[in-house]
Amino acid sequence: MTDTAKWLEQQAISEVECLVPDMNGVLRGKIVPAPKLLAPPTDAAIMLPNSAFMVAVTGHYTGAIDDESAYQDADMRLQPDLTSLCLAAGTRPGRAYVFCDAFAQDGTPWPSAPRQVLKSVIALYAARGWRPVMAPELEFYLTAPNPDPNVPPGAPIGISGRAETSPAPYDMEALGEFQPVIDEIYRQAELMALPLDTMIHETGAGQLEINFKHGDPLRLADQVLVFKRLVRQAAREHGLAATFMAKPIAEQASSSMHLHMSVVDAASGLNLFADEHDGDSALFSQFIGGLQAYVPQAMPLFAPNVNSFRRLKPGFSAPNNVEWARDNRTCGLRVPGSKRIGRRVENRLPGADANPYLAMAGSLLCGYLGIEEGLERRAEAPANAYTIRPNLPRTLEDALARLDGCEPVRRLLGQSFTNAFLRLKQVELENFQGVITAWERDHLFARA
Repeated sequence: MTDTAKWLEQQAISEVECLVPDMNGVLRGKIVPAPKLLAPPTDAAIMLPNSAFMVAVTGHYTGAIDDESAYQDADMRLQPDLTSLCLAAGTRPGRAYVFCDAFAQDGTPWPSAPRQVLKSVIALYAARGWRPVMAPELEFYLTAPNPDPNVPPGAPIGISGRAETSPAPYDMEALGEFQPVIDEIYRQAELMALPLDTMIHETGAGQLEINFKHGDPLRLADQVLVFKRLVRQAAREHGLAATFMAKPIAEQASSSMHLHMSVVDAASGLNLFADEHDGDSALFSQFIGGLQAYVPQAMPLFAPNVNSFRRLKPGFSAPNNVEWARDNRTCGLRVPGSKRIGRRVENRLPGADANPYLAMAGSLLCGYLGIEEGLERRAEAPANAYTIRPNLPRTLEDALARLDGCEPVRRLLGQSFTNAFLRLKQVELENFQGVITAWERDHLFARA
């Protein structure tokens, strides 16, 4: 606490945003004066209604826990995780962020909190003396401002004054068009101590990808959400918009959140996915086997929205399978070439719209189930894995039904969380299904 007080004083922090990620990865919470962060919880408790975890992506309450709790809407107690304390994004001085864990009044962790879900999965590995290591790769689009949701996003204007309208994968000139925004992102990220690595121009017009350095999954999930907020603010300051939708533009590439994963021995730090001769370990094979068996059942954790499933199509730089192979990007599970220290599997199925806590928790628990059940991975896929018949759900409706019926995944996620998550997603799905689209009017109004 002394270090926290010193940091707040050195940074001249007067107020702190207490951040609580909801089930969609939307940051909710409240702003408190900095001294409240230092006071004992018994003297200055930070409370938040439990309905924060019952809000759909539309902003409507869903009663996602149960009817009685929905009406009662009891307070949760927020416990700041002081290790997550950082400067706030943007130009406002004197403000900081801190992520908070939610607890019931009896001190038990709030079961619908995604941060708690990820913690519980990490604890499964810790109980075996293991430590999971992850590194996200996050794609997003810069676009022209988009005030009217009925109009598709327009192409962004770069420093040349011209709109970027054509694909430009890995193009350095195209990347330079947005150098002022990129510079601002890196400048703020350094102030916020975000572990950003390389940035590239992806396939889509105005589409960029940022790589995070590998590390602790919980801390990286926090940083992914802070990064999203940072990018949106930096884009606005330069007259642009930014979106992390999985498929924001019909004719352009989709946006993903690839997750690189390995498991190390907590005591020695040795990578358990490879042996001393740099060969794949049995544990690695079982981890991939678990991903192949259970990712199709847990897809709402990786593709949580109706729009998410528009991304999972062959030929759009997105996998539609859970095949594995070495250095093969047509596979949902790619094993990059490496020595033992870097042996890992890349889960290429999560979209940029996925809640990072749940996508990471889902990836780790599917792999854990493979180890727990001794599952073996299938044979390595051919060069073009798109030729293999996919076994993934094609719609959110199908995906929710599969998750609902998968007891092993429900068990590790927690039944309370799974029930609340499914209820919330079902409400969102029904809301979407009540919308009549322009396509329906265009093709059915005068012909049906």
